[in-house]
Amino acid sequence: MLGFPGLEALFPEKNYRVGLIGAGWYGKSDICRLIQVSPVEVMAICDVDQHMLDGAIELVSQRQKSGKKPVGYRDFRKMLAEQELDIVLIGTPDHWHALTAIAAMESGAHVYVQKPISVDVLEGEAMLAAARKNRRTVQVGLQRRSTPHLMDAKQRIVEAGLLGKIAHVELCCYYHMRPNDDPPIQPVPDYFDYDRWTGPAPMRPFLGLPHRGWRTYIEYGNGIVGDMCVHMFDATRWLLGLGWPDRVRSTGGIYVQKGGKSTISDTQTAWFEYPELTCVWTHRTWGTPADPEYPWAFKIYGEKGTLMGDPYKFDFVPVSRDALTIHQDVVFEREKYPEDLSEKDIELHAAPATRGQMIDFLGAIANDSRPVADIEEGHISSASCILANVSMDLGGRTLVYDPVTKTIPGDAEATERLARKYREGWERPTL
Repeated sequence: MLGFPGLEALFPEKNYRVGLIGAGWYGKSDICRLIQVSPVEVMAICDVDQHMLDGAIELVSQRQKSGKKPVGYRDFRKMLAEQELDIVLIGTPDHWHALTAIAAMESGAHVYVQKPISVDVLEGEAMLAAARKNRRTVQVGLQRRSTPHLMDAKQRIVEAGLLGKIAHVELCCYYHMRPNDDPPIQPVPDYFDYDRWTGPAPMRPFLGLPHRGWRTYIEYGNGIVGDMCVHMFDATRWLLGLGWPDRVRSTGGIYVQKGGKSTISDTQTAWFEYPELTCVWTHRTWGTPADPEYPWAFKIYGEKGTLMGDPYKFDFVPVSRDALTIHQDVVFEREKYPEDLSEKDIELHAAPATRGQMIDFLGAIANDSRPVADIEEGHISSASCILANVSMDLGGRTLVYDPVTKTIPGDAEATERLARKYREGWERPTL
């Protein structure tokens, strides 16, 4: 097993000054994982929800070695102006990733940003350009690349050649993640800045605090393709060494759950086409999974066998009856990090992967190298999923994206959709 032995002591001499923008579920989770593997000092936290902010400040003060409370901010621009930060973690909703990440890079900080990196393709291009221009290390929260059992699968199965020629990959998610409710319009509580939370996105009626629920609206993200497909597609690209797909197309829509206000698809299939290889994504937020053992997963089909993987395990099933099947489960670290057990809403199975991702991030900063989920890799995976949604909106049209010209040649309508319109008063980042 590859694992991450002794990684918590790799850089004990460097006490990075850290800030967090977006103190919700995964923002807090990411900052806690970073604290566990490096003696950083979290100096500041920003969130537009005062209650969320206060809770994150208290949690971090209990976790970091100094015991100090970070300074709280409601505006990330003020935080970046007042604090000299080495690292900024971004756990905001997707529609805020580009503006916060670029501002953090321009302030001199290295950035860890959640996936997908952007809500549209040209935002991602701007983030990549900013990282290279400012010579900042940017790691994306695509932690399947640092998942111990999947790292083993890459070495023991893929790189060992046990699959043979690979010509087909299936990706899926059958979780019932899309709500089908019809919440009423509500008054905005005084502790929550809804206008600032909305930022460059369209202003929707306030239907209650949007934490965790914002993904059900396409205005703030890219639905289940942007949330779940990006993980499995990125894992496949990493395992197989794939770059940009040659062609992307997708079909789908709201076919079953028609009663609620959600604006994301409940049924969708996408094709990411490479020479002699096609990756096919399917999600349904209703019904039963095609394979109950792998409801959110990748399945890589080779002439010699099949590799199935998800955040909890992997299985290799050979074609030959003389060859052995191989199974491996997720690595938990409950004994090594007992504080995980009391952390609210933690994904215990994903915690080791996120710790590994943070260590890789710190190593890349120290060595001025590219991290395993570098911003360019995150952009390719994110943009490909965004293109799938663009294709679906255009009736299943096949799209060929050119990352050099940053256009879809010969398709002006699709090219126009590479950049969403910002709400009045907000300015898009430029390349």
